[in-house]
Amino acid sequence: MDKKIVFNGYVRKDGKVGVRNYVAILPAVVCVNEVVEAIVANTVMTQGIIHHQGCCQTPPDLERTTDCLIKIGENPNVGAVLIVSLGCEGVDTDRLEAAIRATGKPVERINVQELGGTSAAIKVGLDKAQSLIMQIANIQRTKVDMSHFVMGIKCGASDTTSGIAANPVIGYVADKVIDMGGTVMFGETTEFIGAEHILQRRAKNETVAKDITRIVTEMENRVKAIGVDMRRGQPTPGNIKGGLSTIEEKSLGAIVKSGTKPIEGVIGYTEAPRGKGLWIKDSPGREIELLSGMAVGGAQIILFSTGRGAPQGFPVVPVIKICGNPLTYENMKNDMDINAGLITLGTRSIEEVGEETFAKLLRVADGETSKGEAIKYSKS
Repeated sequence: MDKKIVFNGYVRKDGKVGVRNYVAILPAVVCVNEVVEAIVANTVMTQGIIHHQGCCQTPPDLERTTDCLIKIGENPNVGAVLIVSLGCEGVDTDRLEAAIRATGKPVERINVQELGGTSAAIKVGLDKAQSLIMQIANIQRTKVDMSHFVMGIKCGASDTTSGIAANPVIGYVADKVIDMGGTVMFGETTEFIGAEHILQRRAKNETVAKDITRIVTEMENRVKAIGVDMRRGQPTPGNIKGGLSTIEEKSLGAIVKSGTKPIEGVIGYTEAPRGKGLWIKDSPGREIELLSGMAVGGAQIILFSTGRGAPQGFPVVPVIKICGNPLTYENMKNDMDINAGLITLGTRSIEEVGEETFAKLLRVADGETSKGEAIKYSKS
């Protein structure tokens, strides 16, 4: 029966399938964020990818910024793209435009300096955004099977309930998606420390096992190179207040959200999975970078577990919140989608809440809003 489960998505010209149909407004540099925000505020179906990079970075950093903007433009939830350039940024806007256009999506670009400044750029940008909206507004949803599904997973503002309730629910859903032929990404390399040997046992082969060790070692060496340790960064003060005493304890709970399936490989921050199944994305643990990395990797939806209450969303990717703490759920129920705190209380099982979460996942894929989307909590 599971093999017949479908969702209704937007099939793109490059074969990817989205669950949303946005016009992404991409600032090439921090200097044009206000132009982007003005365009988004006066249009429908648009989402701005606000960031604070794009100039005065070293060449590798600029390359990564450009790659991330390209990959977000390529995300299947994006139907068209308007690039907003200042005109003197470090980001390679020609490469940015060409790469996104190669997917078959409509792409437009404006240059603030060439157009005569902010107000003029906003006027032209509104016209171009309107044109892009009209070009994709009539795209209809099509039934597709779960082999077209790509899911990202995240935990944040964790407490003791995350590892015993919310994360196991995400792991249950991750296994289910993979069993149906789908793809799942998980990351937060900082939260593998002390548990990397457990992940290694699930590696598809020795090369993958070595890659897991490599990314943890590289991350630890970067910290040592600047003469500090992980304390206060991992676990965070909030984690400690929530009952997590060490990074190893946090890691043991965090990796549970990856489920039980074999790990197919390790991918870099700007990479997408190279096949179906479960993939590790070498990535930071902080919410903004991790959610961005999942969008960059092509995730259509992100499942996000929390105990203390993390409300973050992402502009073009719906984020579904699973809360393991029943007190937090009641206190923040306008942000939390699923009450996994019922597991903590002993009134529901992981399987029961897992099935509830999977049903919610399918409804969101079909167009139902998550609570974060409903209140427009979707800043990158």
